[in-house]
Amino acid sequence: MTPTTVFTILIAIILIKFIFDTILDALNAKHYNDVLPNELADVYDEKEYLKSQEYKKVNYKFSLITSSFSLVLTILFFGFNGFAFVDGLAKQVSSNNILITLIFFGIIFISSDVLSLPLAYYKTFVIEEKFGFNKSTLKLFILDKIKGWLMLIIVGGGILALITWFYQLTTNNFWLYAWLLISVFSVFMNMFYSKLIVPLFNKQTPLENGELKTAIENFATKVGFKLDNIFVIDGSKRSTKANAYFSGFGSQKRITLYDTLINDLETDEIVAVLAHEVGHYKKKHIIYNLVLSIALMGLTLFILSLLVGNLTLSQALGVDKASFHIGLIAFGILYSPISEITSFFMNLLSRKFEYQADNYAKYNFGAKPLITSLKKLSKNSLSNLTPHSLYVKFHYSHPTLLQRIVNLKK
Repeated sequence: MTPTTVFTILIAIILIKFIFDTILDALNAKHYNDVLPNELADVYDEKEYLKSQEYKKVNYKFSLITSSFSLVLTILFFGFNGFAFVDGLAKQVSSNNILITLIFFGIIFISSDVLSLPLAYYKTFVIEEKFGFNKSTLKLFILDKIKGWLMLIIVGGGILALITWFYQLTTNNFWLYAWLLISVFSVFMNMFYSKLIVPLFNKQTPLENGELKTAIENFATKVGFKLDNIFVIDGSKRSTKANAYFSGFGSQKRITLYDTLINDLETDEIVAVLAHEVGHYKKKHIIYNLVLSIALMGLTLFILSLLVGNLTLSQALGVDKASFHIGLIAFGILYSPISEITSFFMNLLSRKFEYQADNYAKYNFGAKPLITSLKKLSKNSLSNLTPHSLYVKFHYSHPTLLQRIVNLKK
């Protein structure tokens, strides 16, 4: 296969993915004005439903603009040998292959993020502000970006440097060492993310003694669930949208509740949400997801090892010499159709897990408070209650609100 053929395939994959995503978005948008089913009729009043429709339409148009902008930049970058240009810049700075790789990806990722800053600003301070969601300040927005870049440089750069080093030492077998590294890192982050990373962006405080904590402890005792770590996170400093999540396992397991969740829901509704999260733990969903993601990473790295050193891939992107970092770029695009397929099945499994967690909450605490909590959370985030079924299959990690309510009422 010639470099020109590979280049054509890469561009074709990018274009086909854009067209497919655009069609899915358009199909989904056609359902924005659907009449709500009876089960969801009490989520919005007429004024609120009109507001939710407008919010969806504004975000759809904005998404179309941002994705089109990204596509044009990508095609231009490919067409004008942008990767070869950045590769040349990196090689002017250093002759060390590890440093060249770090500089190469550093330039691409930081430049891409800087170019998208105006769009991110507009999303936060115009769209989210208009609909009453944004609570962030310009200072916080900038600090978040800087912290994100530092995390990318330190953590992402460190992992990338080690993987590049493994490739230099072992070439075809580097994927085994990279797989081990990423597996250990994934387990570590699963256990300590809330303790090490979240505090860099948010303040977490133990849930205070009171009615809510007592109710949670009573439920935990009832189902035989040892829970010493219940934290409240100050999500309200960025957005009014609410959330809760479970992290870690063993002695490091913890429940984190957004302060907005506590403000929006009644005590029994919060316990119902927590019961759902406990259900994920009891059903071992965290372990299953971790094991499956590690297995998929192993498959990805193995396929990468077969292709990354291919000279044709580098030549397709305008670089005459086979390079690890150029091969990574080409592989990432070539692998994207497989990634779409695996993502489709991961979402399918995730939706199944959500049903199981809902059922656990229903049988151990009751369906009614979980239903009312889900309705309130959907209302407060102006969620799309009538998504297209195909869009759900490809993009939803959770069942729709209607599907969850029908399941809970069985």
